[in-house]
Amino acid sequence: MLLLIPYIWYMIRVSKRSATLLVADTSGFRKIRKTLRQRLMWLPNVLRVAAVVMIIVALARPQTSHSWGTRTAEGIDIMLAMDVSTSMTLTDLTPSRMDAAKSVAAEFISNRPDDNIGLTVFAAEAFTQCPMTTDHASLINMLRNVSTDMAEAGILEDGTAIGMGLANALSRLKDSKAKSKVVILLTDGSNNTGEITPMQAAKIAKTYGIRVYTVAAYSGEVLTVPVQVGGTIQYVHTRDQVDEKSLSDIAQMTDAKFYHATNSRQLSAIYKEIDSLEKSRVDIKNFTRKNEAFQIFALIAALLFITEMLLRQTWLRKLP
Repeated sequence: MLLLIPYIWYMIRVSKRSATLLVADTSGFRKIRKTLRQRLMWLPNVLRVAAVVMIIVALARPQTSHSWGTRTAEGIDIMLAMDVSTSMTLTDLTPSRMDAAKSVAAEFISNRPDDNIGLTVFAAEAFTQCPMTTDHASLINMLRNVSTDMAEAGILEDGTAIGMGLANALSRLKDSKAKSKVVILLTDGSNNTGEITPMQAAKIAKTYGIRVYTVAAYSGEVLTVPVQVGGTIQYVHTRDQVDEKSLSDIAQMTDAKFYHATNSRQLSAIYKEIDSLEKSRVDIKNFTRKNEAFQIFALIAALLFITEMLLRQTWLRKLP
């Protein structure tokens, strides 16, 4: 019985070394050269993975660029204070005082891309049409909407409150950090209403170091003006009563200049002269808006999918 123990041990060793399934030797096939088709059987899978990657990138909505930038430029802070009383409809400045003032102001704004510029309008009352901004496209759009209809429609009470208009513009400039702060005040009349007089507003401007350039826009000629009397329109001859002395005193007190524009050409020349003011350094933040770029990645994904399907069903097709 003890002799069976070595035999059993021998049988166990032999059984472990013996193969349970005999197969032919494949070493001979290793020397056969693979065809190009066999070498590229992996290509459809790679194309599909690449297509999925392109779809993911497209869904992420890539853009060419999307960033804020800050640059230092030479500029000043400017508030335009514009009279919108009904007398601004007169046509001694072509096509009218209002249209001439708006046209010249729009050109002035366009020529100063680095300045913070805002707009105040006034009649018997004043309000800020646009706060100071470097978005001059929006500012010019708001300027185009300015008209004497504001007084006629009751948005503003008709009249000429030069002091109120100037004070409103000053309220936008008083906290400015710019070294150069300017108000360009345009009117065609004399102050006849308002809680703040022009000279009081001028003193405020001087306190804050704000220069006030005053512009009187009228020809000084005798004009024929339509006046509604009862249910009829009558035409009367009148001459503008503009307090040039007050406008000159405001400019002189604030170390600026007074101008009188009798026609559109002179008004344009005045704004060009003011355009030559000294400039101070300001930091301007620019936002660059770029175009969407996902379309190219979506197109690449579609091409990859089509190529993968064609190869898988034709040249690189696998048989069961």
